[in-house]
Amino acid sequence: MTTQQHSVIFCDFDGTVTEKDNIVAIMEEFSPEGWQPIVNEILNETISIREGVGKLFSRISSDKKEEIIEFVVTRSKIRDGFQEFISFTQSERIPLYIVSGGIDFFVHPVLENKLEKDYVFCNASDFTNDMIKITWPNVCDDQCDNDCGCCKPSVIRRLEEKFPRAEKIVIGDSITDLQASKMADVVFARDYLIEKCEENQIPYTPFETFHDIIHVLEKRGVKS
Repeated sequence: MTTQQHSVIFCDFDGTVTEKDNIVAIMEEFSPEGWQPIVNEILNETISIREGVGKLFSRISSDKKEEIIEFVVTRSKIRDGFQEFISFTQSERIPLYIVSGGIDFFVHPVLENKLEKDYVFCNASDFTNDMIKITWPNVCDDQCDNDCGCCKPSVIRRLEEKFPRAEKIVIGDSITDLQASKMADVVFARDYLIEKCEENQIPYTPFETFHDIIHVLEKRGVKS
């Protein structure tokens, strides 16, 4: 392949690496009282992602931790081509980061033996009390006031220092990827993110599998 420009990739997890959103799946499976209106408020942007996700998990007992992990690990279907995509980025020496609004206790087990933890940014969790508490190691910096939870633009800005002038490639599927998409040079979008990109006039390339993304990147020519 002919390489032309330096790139770094920021990829969503829920609904992107995995075929379905794990937080929504957890809520559907464990059915905490009042979860559906909260999800709708997040999607409609009437409450922040951090507030909404915190509220959702605060309705689930901490003693469900292992049950939730088993549920996610056994039911999560990895999107076709993801392992090949990892191999592609490694062979081309393109840095690949997972930046996720998901929670550490289920994100890391799903990605185990696929990607090193240093390349994964997500929310954290506290099970010391009766109900699950979500903690926020990647909050918004002083350039973002969206109360993101795991603030993808803030993570990207931190990592930009390691990759000055690199082309930023964002891959995602939902409202949690919108702000990152606004600062990206290249966006690969599916599902709800397509609607938001069109609404905000953000250029994007649609995808269904990671093979689609590999094909486009090979054609364009990218490198670390």
